[in-house]
Amino acid sequence: MSESVDDKVSYFQAVTGISDADLCTEILAAHNWDLQLAVSSITANPSSPSASASASTSSREPAPFAPPEEADFVAPPPLPPPQQQQQQQPGIVWKLVTLPFYVVSGGVGLIAGSFRLGAWVAGGVLSRSLSLLGLAAQGGGDRLLELPPSAAEAADFVAEFEREFGAGRGPRFVAEGFADALQRAQREYKLLFVYLHSPDHPDTPSFCGGSLCAEPVAAFIDENFVAWGGSIRRTEGFKMSNSLNASRFPFCAVVMASTNQRIVLLQQVEGPKSPEEMITILQRVVEECTTSLVAARIEAEERLNNQRLREEQDDAYRAALEADQARERERIEEQERREREAAEAERKRKEEEEALVRAAQEAAEKEAALARRRQEKAMALGAEPEKGPDVTRVLVRFPTGERKERRFYSSTTITSLYDYVDSLDCLKAEKYTLVSNFPRVTFGPEKHSLTLEEAGLHPQASLFIEIEQ
Repeated sequence: MSESVDDKVSYFQAVTGISDADLCTEILAAHNWDLQLAVSSITANPSSPSASASASTSSREPAPFAPPEEADFVAPPPLPPPQQQQQQQPGIVWKLVTLPFYVVSGGVGLIAGSFRLGAWVAGGVLSRSLSLLGLAAQGGGDRLLELPPSAAEAADFVAEFEREFGAGRGPRFVAEGFADALQRAQREYKLLFVYLHSPDHPDTPSFCGGSLCAEPVAAFIDENFVAWGGSIRRTEGFKMSNSLNASRFPFCAVVMASTNQRIVLLQQVEGPKSPEEMITILQRVVEECTTSLVAARIEAEERLNNQRLREEQDDAYRAALEADQARERERIEEQERREREAAEAERKRKEEEEALVRAAQEAAEKEAALARRRQEKAMALGAEPEKGPDVTRVLVRFPTGERKERRFYSSTTITSLYDYVDSLDCLKAEKYTLVSNFPRVTFGPEKHSLTLEEAGLHPQASLFIEIEQ
């Protein structure tokens, strides 16, 4: 089996907690060796083998998780949980509704936490029952049973955290799955800060609001870590609580993804801590791991340099090979260029011919449209009235020197004068204005509605045409 396949099997074992390598191989093969899809199929199924494997893990065993292409896991034994802290065993209601998670109580005997846990489980049972009876809302779905993928869970956690403790407060948690966050930390040569959120624990609000959201703590985490958070009510958060042997909340951990196929659980922070204590702990971890991070960065740079050297050698070989083919390629390109130029010249010639045809056709159409327009205007004017006291004689001089005269009723509007000019085949311009000489009056659009008598043109008027530029 190739090294990449071994890495995928090891990572799958680490994330899911399944110790049987043959079983992991079969699951990965069934998902066409798609690691993300295989992990999602296990994390979305509460009855998967990983659940039982996680439940049987001793509190002193190393946390079973690893990033993609990482094979081994080494972790110091976590601090032993206080004697009064005991992990609750699932009850009969748990088994009936097959909820894929449970709430790890921060302290037995905390009445408020117990009441909230009972209300949450009862709500899940009621929602599931209504769904089975067809009484649940069609669009909402059962959020406790129909879990989204790991990235959606992370985004939901970030949104819920901001709603509860304020947008822009606290570390900048990445809205992606744990494996992707671990890869991001490895790419950025940073440590991964993990926060497991227990909504029902009585110390959670004070720890998040007072310590985790404190500006010095959040700034230190953002500068030195990639921060990932998850709720233990959700699939991946629940899995990580088992993998990290979380026995007391609030719970934080620091994980380092190295480049030698090993992942180290560096620090567990359990129980409420002040901002000063958080910074002290995280500062110590950063100082202890600086050497490892620098070494990882140097090793990556060496790999990059080696890769660049190989690429340069490959480029030199390709350049030598291309030099032998350059003349033939140039000859072919020259021939193709001539063919393209000939084709382009032929295309332009045809386009020019087509343009001339179109221009002639458009000119003919325009001339025909003008002729129809003149005819329509002439028909709209009607017959020329006979001389009389209510008839106005109008003389129009064109820019060419040509003159046209016609009689109109004095009640006719200025618009009719424009229609008369348009009906004659004496003017090629489309924009013009009728103007009188003495006194000079311009009969623009604002005067088109005036009658000849109102415009002072009765009983006779002499107008000339002024072409608009």
